[in-house]
Amino acid sequence: MSDNVFFTADTHFNHAKCCDLFRKGRFSSLEEMNESIIERWNSRVTKGDRVYHLGDVALGGASEARKILDRLNGQIFLIRGNHERVAEHKLCMSRFVWIKDYFGLKFGDQKIYLCHYAFRTWNCAHHGSWNLHGHSHGTLLELPNARQCDVGVDCWDFYPVSFEEVAAKMATKVFEAVDHHTVDFEESAHTGD
Repeated sequence: MSDNVFFTADTHFNHAKCCDLFRKGRFSSLEEMNESIIERWNSRVTKGDRVYHLGDVALGGASEARKILDRLNGQIFLIRGNHERVAEHKLCMSRFVWIKDYFGLKFGDQKIYLCHYAFRTWNCAHHGSWNLHGHSHGTLLELPNARQCDVGVDCWDFYPVSFEEVAAKMATKVFEAVDHHTVDFEESAHTGD
């Protein structure tokens, strides 16, 4: 297994409505959308790389989805989205290392909380952890003071995004607490002040 880690979401393979609604004008057909996402995925991801797919893999028939999944490089870990009926079909499930609703990942020293949906706050946000999500297709207002990122393909020119790219984006943000969990609160809670 390689040390390379990628994140993506909202590929929506074989989903005509998604192609028309969110990607109108970008692709001339559903087939072009599918092929473009497959090509861009494989241009970055090698067979041994890890890819955390944060939901909404595919719609349509399971056999067609499996053909696409078999063409994708990497070991795919799936965080369930709201469109996973096809991904969880018996023909497709074995393509994923695992399928979960939510996952806390530690990559090096970085804690990352993965979910299909964006969080308002999350575990250790005040200590530098990140929240990566999909679902919004780039329409959710990005918060400059939250270490949070939409990794959906619509936000990254239909490529999976590398850990390094996410880290560079997070380096531009200055955390600001939205609840009582500030660093000062945490330090005083541990010291008894």
